[in-house]
Amino acid sequence: MLATPHTTSTFALRARNALAAVAWIALACGLYALAPWNAAQMRQWHVLGAGVAYNGEDFLLGAAALYSTAVIAWMLLEREPQVGKSLRLWRWLAALVRAPRATLAAGLMGADRLALLTTLLKAFFGPLMVMSLMIFCSAAWQNGQSLFATLAPGADWALHFNRHGFWLLLQLILFVDVAIFTVGYLVEAPRLGNQIRSVDPTWLGWAVALLCYPPFNTLTTQVLGSQQSDFPQFANPTLHLLLNGLLLLLMALYASASVALGWKASNLTHRGIVARGPYAFVRHPAYACKNIAWWIGSVPLVALAFERGLTAGLLALASVVGWTFLYVLRALTEEDHLRRVDADYAAYAARVRWRFVPGLV
Repeated sequence: MLATPHTTSTFALRARNALAAVAWIALACGLYALAPWNAAQMRQWHVLGAGVAYNGEDFLLGAAALYSTAVIAWMLLEREPQVGKSLRLWRWLAALVRAPRATLAAGLMGADRLALLTTLLKAFFGPLMVMSLMIFCSAAWQNGQSLFATLAPGADWALHFNRHGFWLLLQLILFVDVAIFTVGYLVEAPRLGNQIRSVDPTWLGWAVALLCYPPFNTLTTQVLGSQQSDFPQFANPTLHLLLNGLLLLLMALYASASVALGWKASNLTHRGIVARGPYAFVRHPAYACKNIAWWIGSVPLVALAFERGLTAGLLALASVVGWTFLYVLRALTEEDHLRRVDADYAAYAARVRWRFVPGLV
């Protein structure tokens, strides 16, 4: 049976979409692996036992190969293919090379602008989330092995909590959060209801988001300092367990916000308004929980700074306030973006009055 021109052109579009997407995947992963600030991460080895060991470069290459295979299969089997964002951006870049003045004069609007911003977003956050997933998974495995290998009747539970238990729980919580965001960034499908409708086009929105992630958070730390500990130490054993237990609870609530977002989870995007889970009570539960957890983590360091002197203490406190303000800015820019592109957000904000803490702010 001879292929009709329609079926031939449809297959050609599928193939171009797949090739364009895989090209961006290869470019994004290549740039991530070659970036000097990721060199140590690429070389670091992770051992899972039973002779299984890999470094960051192996993991990223394997993840890219699996993802590319899935993308090719998905796009080749797509029933009604449309020009994908990756292909649209390659076409725009080709037009820019052929006629730079005319292309720039026409501007980047509509679907082309969405294609550019979406591709940049996925190219930055995709490899970052995948590698973070590897780190949390490997760390949780190591702490889990160490914890259960040393547990025994009559064991000192506080000691085990300090050495491995806290870290195991924290890394499992972060693994859940990052796993959801990884899928959110890498998978966009009508069946999942998570197609990217809009990406924040403002410089401020991108700046305040990127300043919270490597490598840009290195600059943020240089400017604001860092007075936060993931596992703060308190002299009183009871207070130590209570406050670190509260910290873990806050991080679990933080991860529950990601669970509520589901496959719509990603920064700087509009993929539909979510009003379930913690989003039924506050508009930015993840930012609120993360910052309160950081405040707990900062208490011993800020107290130590005040012991050194008033100026040192105030500078340490200013660092905590600075990081908090950065996340407030993230919340405000996100709301501004959503209000511009979706009238439903205003209705949601009217129902859920509080941004961070019910009844307070």
